[in-house]
Amino acid sequence: MTSRWLLATPERPRADLTTAPTRDDEVAAAASEVIGGPVGRYATRLARGWRYYAAVLAGASAIVSAFGVLLRAPCIDSGWSSPDQFWHACFSDIPATYRDAGLSAGLGAYLSGGFGSPAPSQPPLTSFLMTLTAVVVPSGETPDRMRFYFAVWTILAAVLWALTTWWTAATVRRFPLRAAQVALSPVALLVLPISPDVVGVALTAAALYAWTRHRPVLTGSLLGLAVSARTYPLVVLAALLFLCLRTARVRLWLRTAGTAAVVVGGVLFVLGAVNPDAATAAYRSWLDAGAGFGSPWLLPQLGGQPLSATTVTILCAAGWVLVLVVGAGFTLAMPRRPGVAEVSLVMLAIVLLTGKSLTVQSALWLVPFVALVGLAWKDVLAWSATEALHFEAVWLYLAGTSQPSRGLPAAWYAVFLVVRLGGVIWLLARTWQMSLGRSPVYDEEGGVVDSTWGEQESDELAGALRDNPDRLVVRFG
Repeated sequence: MTSRWLLATPERPRADLTTAPTRDDEVAAAASEVIGGPVGRYATRLARGWRYYAAVLAGASAIVSAFGVLLRAPCIDSGWSSPDQFWHACFSDIPATYRDAGLSAGLGAYLSGGFGSPAPSQPPLTSFLMTLTAVVVPSGETPDRMRFYFAVWTILAAVLWALTTWWTAATVRRFPLRAAQVALSPVALLVLPISPDVVGVALTAAALYAWTRHRPVLTGSLLGLAVSARTYPLVVLAALLFLCLRTARVRLWLRTAGTAAVVVGGVLFVLGAVNPDAATAAYRSWLDAGAGFGSPWLLPQLGGQPLSATTVTILCAAGWVLVLVVGAGFTLAMPRRPGVAEVSLVMLAIVLLTGKSLTVQSALWLVPFVALVGLAWKDVLAWSATEALHFEAVWLYLAGTSQPSRGLPAAWYAVFLVVRLGGVIWLLARTWQMSLGRSPVYDEEGGVVDSTWGEQESDELAGALRDNPDRLVVRFG
């Protein structure tokens, strides 16, 4: 969290100033020692604006992308063969999808349904983009084509991650250095090159930026595309609904959600008209699937008592109900109206915790929201450590299915799975605690006598809701 401003005197913060995280964040202060130390107490205002920091951080994100590719060097050399790709922890969905889902048949075959869905586990927009990317792959031996496809996709992923960093800094202009948690994320280093989730993450980041610019139709369009790439952005629409209910701006939400629905429907209609199987394959696959890696519903299976696919589906549906109930209560009952990022992070964490699977790639969705909320680096690094432990554990467990004597036993994988779930719960709890900590203290007449933020609007993502008074607040007890 960053709360002090680069002023020589302790004045009230202004919207056009940037913050110095090294004053309040212990990790940032310690890390800054290598380049000159933390900003002093009486430092004057920095002349550079948020664009400077956004550009620097967007460029720095390329370093994380490059190291992520370097971790895959053993697989790039060997061609992603099993079980070696698990021993070296360099597995990637990208080349596997190219090889196994027939992407080499071309975009024409995909649109005509010539080989079915190219990526059954991917939603329609993601599968279309993956097929489109395959068009640039030259002819040759399959291992060489896989390497070329992986190289093209990692370049695309690096560009999208740089854009995500930029949009995060642009969304919280008073706190642009929060985007460092995106650009330099340890989680991104681990998972960015192995999954197409970055497409949906980047679109969601762009949508949140559009919301802060008072562009509800553009926000809805981008969220619609994001939902077509992955379903997680539905929690952002739900978060906006609850905040609009609290401020009596439901018509604003209807414009956003209506636009998103039209875009999602348009993508499904256009793709379904030429290849119905590709348009719905991911959703049908989800309905038929049982518990996957990372999910708490996998724990009974690790103990020898697997849950049926129907049971897991019911539990996931119950999880979405819980998400809506908790999201509504969190938004409408807090003394201070929580921010868009806070509500979204709380709801997203519950969706991930109750889903059919919580793959290592899914953690990428939490990264921008953690930065937008403004959690301290020590919290981010603690969560990242749990992700890294699970990242290594899942590959060792998979490798052990072919060589049990060398692999990780099911009981130990269950331990690391629970640790990882605890890391996500930690983020949820810290976000909830932060929101409570920002709540004002009232006197007997109802006036504010103490507040971290005073009377000013504290949510950088408020957008059109900024300065709107609360109209619907739920009180318990």
